[in-house]
Amino acid sequence: MQRICVIGGSRYFGKLLVRRLREAGHQVTVINRGSGRPPAGVEHLVADRDDEAALLAALGPRTFDVVVDQVCYTPVQAAIAARVFAGRTRRYVMTSTIEVYDPATAALPSLTAGTPVPEETVDPAAWPVDPDLPWQDAAYLEDHYAEGKRQAEAVLTRAGGFTFASVRSGHVLGGGAREFTGRLAHYTRRVARGEPVTVRPDERPTVFIHYAELAALLHWAATGTDFAGPLNACSDGPLDGRALTAAVAAQTGGEPLFAVAAAPAPASPFSFDRHYAMSNARAKDLGFAFRHTADWLPAAVTEALAAPTH
Repeated sequence: MQRICVIGGSRYFGKLLVRRLREAGHQVTVINRGSGRPPAGVEHLVADRDDEAALLAALGPRTFDVVVDQVCYTPVQAAIAARVFAGRTRRYVMTSTIEVYDPATAALPSLTAGTPVPEETVDPAAWPVDPDLPWQDAAYLEDHYAEGKRQAEAVLTRAGGFTFASVRSGHVLGGGAREFTGRLAHYTRRVARGEPVTVRPDERPTVFIHYAELAALLHWAATGTDFAGPLNACSDGPLDGRALTAAVAAQTGGEPLFAVAAAPAPASPFSFDRHYAMSNARAKDLGFAFRHTADWLPAAVTEALAAPTH
């Protein structure tokens, strides 16, 4: 049994992670702002992670074997966490994102189309940090989501006081109504209605992961391995917007229809004109086995079709 603290963990794959950790016999503590209660047997601490004094007061003398941070978006949040948890945990795992590799959001090394992007493309140990940017402004943070994640990783990498690992997740799908972003539902509804999906003239593939597979990987990263540094997390089998639409159509019996729009005109989710599909080789070398997208996407499409519309 390990003592594990999950920051966030109130919805989607975080909620599933908490349940699986508890079912595996670990002593689990969840910290959030009261947005959702964890399952029975899980300790619940209510605190705003942005309020360092409140976070310290809520934690009291508690110490942990592992902290899993599901909701760290800025270097300011990362700095608070680094101070609060230094000496309080031996391992800190942060959920990050494929968006750290998006060449539209930062000057990155040249990426070769068709070559999966490895972790060293964005090195958090060398990434510049600017905590004085307006990270508390919601609109600024939304527009600079990828940079916030890069800088948060950088702060925690350099913090010391614990072993730090970041899990850079591919685009997460599955779970029907649990998939709160509605991105897969965008495809299923348009195909079901016979409406075209808007794609780029030169589509580039991206990578995906099922929400339950991501929960399993985070469980493994917290309790089953001791790797440090960034780790890409994605299923085998990249897809572009056209291929995703075709997969949805095959499951629904509809026709894959397309409208083409060049940037800066908007396109459908997962329709990209730039390459940054990740490599999952490091995770495989460390012992994690990924499924292929084709193994779980049909069921995810079925769930999305059955989910209530809002």
